[in-house]
Amino acid sequence: MDRISRILVELALEEDLRDIGDLTSLWFVDPEHCSTGAIVSREHACISGLDAAIHSFLSVDPELQVNVEIQNGGQAIPGDTVCTITGKTQSILTGERTALNFLQRLSGVATVSATFAKAISHTEAVMLDTRKTTPGWRSLEKKAVADGGATNHRIGLYDAVMVKDNHLAANPSPVDLAERVSEIKTKHPDLKIEVEADRLDQLESFLPIEGIDVVLLDNMNNDELRTAVKMRDDADSSIQLEASGGVNLDTVKGIAETGVDYISAGALTHSVRSIDLGLDLQSNS
Repeated sequence: MDRISRILVELALEEDLRDIGDLTSLWFVDPEHCSTGAIVSREHACISGLDAAIHSFLSVDPELQVNVEIQNGGQAIPGDTVCTITGKTQSILTGERTALNFLQRLSGVATVSATFAKAISHTEAVMLDTRKTTPGWRSLEKKAVADGGATNHRIGLYDAVMVKDNHLAANPSPVDLAERVSEIKTKHPDLKIEVEADRLDQLESFLPIEGIDVVLLDNMNNDELRTAVKMRDDADSSIQLEASGGVNLDTVKGIAETGVDYISAGALTHSVRSIDLGLDLQSNS
């Protein structure tokens, strides 16, 4: 895990425990009692978030032993044990909810991502996520997307250029897009540059510009997407095409079949349901 993710786990534990701790376990569980807790899936799922879950438990008690049965990216069916945690019962119960919160949420992201990726697996299109992530959770959710078999778009504003209408409208005088793209590529030749088009005539104007890597086709219907692919191919352009807007499990198959290279959807991260996982405890003493 990266630094932000580790801090996030530690903040989640602080939120739950403050300076007091787990009052219920302190009062009702023998401090010397040991158990094994099994995190079990109650439904079909693609698992993700084990790193955060393990860090949750070990931050509570470094002496806990965690054994992973299903790795990140693995499939679980109802009744499958994802991992077990062995050690002091107080420690297991104290870390349980924080660990499950991460594991359930991130497995939800991975499961949705796997469903989208499978829906377009008969095509050459690549399923992408977006920056529509839970604040602070981005690296965790982006990893969950990858665990599910989809692909990460840019991570943040710092690692790629994406030019939208608002960027161009925010200037007192028109920006020479070709000139600006050339300047960027001269200084940063490996930096990916993507521009947004919501009309086919915009795409037509972008195709001759050297240095544009991807054109985002925003909210175009499937007929327009097919036309866009033909325009690109007829122009013998190396620009790749990304479809976005109106992407859901009912529409993604048809979008992929238009021939676009990428499909991006905020649904992979911003509106997923947490997977039903629970911890079953078995006394060892």
